[in-house]
Amino acid sequence: MLRIVMDAAGDMPDGWAEEYNIDVIPVNIHFRENTYLAGVDLSNEGFYQLVDQSGVIPKTSQSTPQQFVEFYREIADPGDTILSIHVTGRLSGTYESAVLAKRELDNVFNIYPVDSLNGSAGMGYMCRDARMMERAGRSFEEIHARMDEIRCNISINLVLDTLEYARMSGRVKTLQAAIASLLNVKPLFELRDGDLVMADKVRTSKKALQKAIEKVKEIHKGQKLNVAVVHARDPKSGARLMEIVKGELDCAELIMTELSISVAANLGPGTLGIIAYPVA
Repeated sequence: MLRIVMDAAGDMPDGWAEEYNIDVIPVNIHFRENTYLAGVDLSNEGFYQLVDQSGVIPKTSQSTPQQFVEFYREIADPGDTILSIHVTGRLSGTYESAVLAKRELDNVFNIYPVDSLNGSAGMGYMCRDARMMERAGRSFEEIHARMDEIRCNISINLVLDTLEYARMSGRVKTLQAAIASLLNVKPLFELRDGDLVMADKVRTSKKALQKAIEKVKEIHKGQKLNVAVVHARDPKSGARLMEIVKGELDCAELIMTELSISVAANLGPGTLGIIAYPVA
């Protein structure tokens, strides 16, 4: 049987985990002396409440190799094939943890860790597409090749409301964050080859989001796309962006998801983004 796994840096709409039989290994959240499992004993809203009440951003850490070993044993039977899709290895050690777990369990399961080179809804889409291909009778080799095709052709553009979270998490330099705050600009980040880089700084959120859409158009050049709008604690703005995207991009499918804690902890509430890749 094919088991499909992703870590909790991935996002997907409600119901996809059950409909497409996708298992999610939690991310560790450390707050003072306590450690939580994201999505298990700490919800997205619970995370933001901790930040609001304390003024401190909890730290996140990837699942350890031993947590992966225990998780794989829990969700699979001996002889099963496990396609394990993970957040870009440029920003997290999660993929490496999966590789180490694979080595320990080589005689039990057929484990194929994948560095998605992305995160959030990009990973959710990869998992969903893998399951749909399997149900359509495609071979594992075809599925694995499609995962590589998606990860090499996906675009992720994110507009941050503030650089404060990114500064505190170390994702941007303190000086960059201070300058952006003083100028009251909205930073546009782009995931390039697995790295999160600041692509531009724009005066207003509206202009920044339009620039993000233009970047998607430039990259994909009129192709039909699977698209996700992502937001951090701002579903109303996410819904408005959905309406704009409908009119601007040729969407085969358009979904909206909330950014996972492990991503939002580095980017902050109010973040909006567009994730897109060409359909097969």
